[in-house]
Amino acid sequence: MIKRKLFSELVDHLPQKEMSLIIGPRQAGKTTLMEMLQKHLDNRGERTLFLNLDIEWDRPHFESQAALIKKIELELGHRQGYIFIDEIQRKDDAGLFLKGLFDLKLPYKFILSGSGSLELKQKIHESLVGRKRLFELSTITFEEFINHRTDYRYEEDLADFLAIEKDRAQQLLVEYMKFGGYPRIVMAAEQGEKLRLIDEIYRSVLEKDIAYLLKLDKPDVFSALIKVLAGQVGQLMNYSELASTLNVSFATVKKYLWYAQKIFIVELIAPYARNVRKEISKSPVPYFWDLGFRNYSLGLFGHLESPTEGGFVFENLIFLLLRQKLRFKAAKLNFWRTKDKAEVDFVIEAGKSLIPVEVKYKRLSQDKVPVSLRRFIDKYNPEQAYVINLNLNKTLNISGTTLSFLPVHELLRQTAVL
Repeated sequence: MIKRKLFSELVDHLPQKEMSLIIGPRQAGKTTLMEMLQKHLDNRGERTLFLNLDIEWDRPHFESQAALIKKIELELGHRQGYIFIDEIQRKDDAGLFLKGLFDLKLPYKFILSGSGSLELKQKIHESLVGRKRLFELSTITFEEFINHRTDYRYEEDLADFLAIEKDRAQQLLVEYMKFGGYPRIVMAAEQGEKLRLIDEIYRSVLEKDIAYLLKLDKPDVFSALIKVLAGQVGQLMNYSELASTLNVSFATVKKYLWYAQKIFIVELIAPYARNVRKEISKSPVPYFWDLGFRNYSLGLFGHLESPTEGGFVFENLIFLLLRQKLRFKAAKLNFWRTKDKAEVDFVIEAGKSLIPVEVKYKRLSQDKVPVSLRRFIDKYNPEQAYVINLNLNKTLNISGTTLSFLPVHELLRQTAVL
């Protein structure tokens, strides 16, 4: 069993009246997480019921609110209990259905899960305003992956372990960059089995989320779009060029990109710009929720063909780590580009503070400051700046800015960045 950090947050939320709604990519482990939570409650002697809308004999209980209540009362009576409902996006008008249940003030706590879809991301959210708390489950994070691979021996000292066991740290980093974090793939021992599983997951996303849930008229175009985006990780995205490449309209590209974000395939980050004339202020940059999914889209699953290719994947990994760090902070994650091609990979905007973060997939032997990062420092005078790399841990002072060369494992410390 792979420990998930979201588990403790869900346990803490159990006493709250709000429904707990778990969302995230297909096959990220939502069902397993709910089963772990049910087992935790069962061990406490609580009364629980688990229903799954993917299971044929559970579906009749969702024909009406009255039918579901009868099922719950049959199993749990009228006393306090916990109701788990998996794949809630399968229910038509799920938002109104759940809102009605909540407003009946029943003695039950509802824990729900669903893959990303328009129904889940829009109608359920709108109907349950003030009635639910959202929990976003990604595929296995880099930290969860390393802890699992090291049998949880270094949970409290993970960064120290990676700093001391340098060869092991590099091996784990490359493995994660090649295969990503889908739980079944992490658990699979052989590369052939991993390849079979990622193919199954990829097809499942296209067939269930794209063809069935979203009912796209051109699923082949959507698949082609994902492949193009996979080749543009960390690079400026041009909507008109995408439309021309895919031979579809500009509106179709925008719509399909929106869908790709809503079902947790990609995330687009916007540029940071104060001087619109000199800085690029419209074109976003794509990153993938899962590195294995991205690699498979390009036929590179299990391979890092070149340092350049490794650099794109490493940058995507740093994006995932930074996003995780900023999850509960009032901060935005952007990037910086100028029209004369100066660029900084990430800019963290927290209130009035700016923190530029440059990413280097290299073992650095000296603290050489990247030219574009120095330009950003000269222009905006940030208090902090970072160069994330493979090995160098050193701090400089540049015109009042504290510039830290930070090995990737240091991002796993609680105090790293912000």
